[in-house]
Amino acid sequence: MPCTATVPNLTAREQAHHLYEAIPPGLFRVQDENERIAWRVSPEPFALSGAQLATIERLGPQLLAFYRALNNLYNRSARGTAPSFIAEYLDQGKPEQVVKLGRQNRFKQELPGVIRPDLILTADGFVATELDSIPGGMGFVGAMTEAYCQLGIESVGGADGIPLGFAAMLRRATGVDCPSVAIIVSEESADYRAEMAWLAAALRRLRAADAWLRRPQDLTFTEDGLFIRHDDGRETKLDALYRNFELFDLFNVPKQELMLYAARHNRVKMTPPPKASLEEKSAFALLHHHALEALWRSELGDEPYQGLLRLFPQTWVIDPRAMPPQGVIAGLQVAGAPVSEFRQLGALPKSERAYVVKPSGFSELAWGSRGVKIADDMTREEWQATIDMALSSYERSPWILQRFHKGKRVRQSYFDRERDEIREYDGRVRLCPYYFVTGEDSVALGGVLATIAPVDKKLIHGMTDAVMTSSIASAA
Repeated sequence: MPCTATVPNLTAREQAHHLYEAIPPGLFRVQDENERIAWRVSPEPFALSGAQLATIERLGPQLLAFYRALNNLYNRSARGTAPSFIAEYLDQGKPEQVVKLGRQNRFKQELPGVIRPDLILTADGFVATELDSIPGGMGFVGAMTEAYCQLGIESVGGADGIPLGFAAMLRRATGVDCPSVAIIVSEESADYRAEMAWLAAALRRLRAADAWLRRPQDLTFTEDGLFIRHDDGRETKLDALYRNFELFDLFNVPKQELMLYAARHNRVKMTPPPKASLEEKSAFALLHHHALEALWRSELGDEPYQGLLRLFPQTWVIDPRAMPPQGVIAGLQVAGAPVSEFRQLGALPKSERAYVVKPSGFSELAWGSRGVKIADDMTREEWQATIDMALSSYERSPWILQRFHKGKRVRQSYFDRERDEIREYDGRVRLCPYYFVTGEDSVALGGVLATIAPVDKKLIHGMTDAVMTSSIASAA
């Protein structure tokens, strides 16, 4: 549905006032209870050039193809028809029950239904620093898009792009026109509860899905399937269960065994599937691994493979195991000489430390920028200690080393509530497109979250002095 203004033509300041009041409070946790929103509001969405938007639209099917290729290589590795280190890296540090769960026939070929990359806009184009299949922000982007729509401003994806894309993904997953779905948010992910409640309400409003936010303990199981009970006493049998919790937290989630039993026996469709192998940042290291080039080319095709190599920054698993004397770590050097173990990187001066270190995936530190460490922000002692920590953590939770790509400067306007005026600052932007899988090779772009952090910040995330907004196709 196209946007038509429901408020009169307003100045930028008046638009910002309207947005601040129109966005539902509580979609994310705020530190100051007097604030409705935890970050800066922009009077208009972030403008994408035609070329940038076209790149983002092409990227969705490519990322779906990457997930499918990664899944195929993992399965082949597990059964011995591809190098064993693929599955070893993707399974490292995980309990045996979690590994076996992801390899079960019921889930073996299943892929995530929602795909969200973190795209840094650099001077040379986009760099994808992360790839998330259980992303936050869907409710916020949907609500922000709706608020802009009241001003007659249509964001990328359309007025209801997020809920309609989510519904299309559920229809494809379940084969049901208007599926019943419970969005299950665990205590670990409680910060996302309000925005997922917004998404569930939007799905019901649009009559696209009978969707409800629920805690894991609210589910009821019978041999017929999974059910939820409503305040009026009636029960709804579920077609789908949206898993809004991480697998590292699986054994702390109430009724997880019942959810998994129902999913295994096709009583309910669980999305994303419980496959920890598809939630690892070490997948980027595997894409760049020289020994796997022919396999990736065979899975993806030459052009897509080359495109993904440019998109994903060079990445290494910080592996403590010793190599033979002639062995070197491909792509890493200190003082112009190759290195044979990661501890040697401690000798790098700050000027040569364009790297980040972060947990690969199966960890409470692996989401929300919690564990990300910027190499050139540290003293030499801190840098060496970070490498040592990552090496010592390998058995229980691997970490990765990734090349850092600085975002290009952009000029961003925002509403200064204290001065009651529109101001500007220099920033760097992270773009998060939300793709919903709607077919074997097709996705729907539901919206694009833009986070513009001040230029002096190395990490771009939802901080209080950043602008967070939807995106719009530039008229220029």
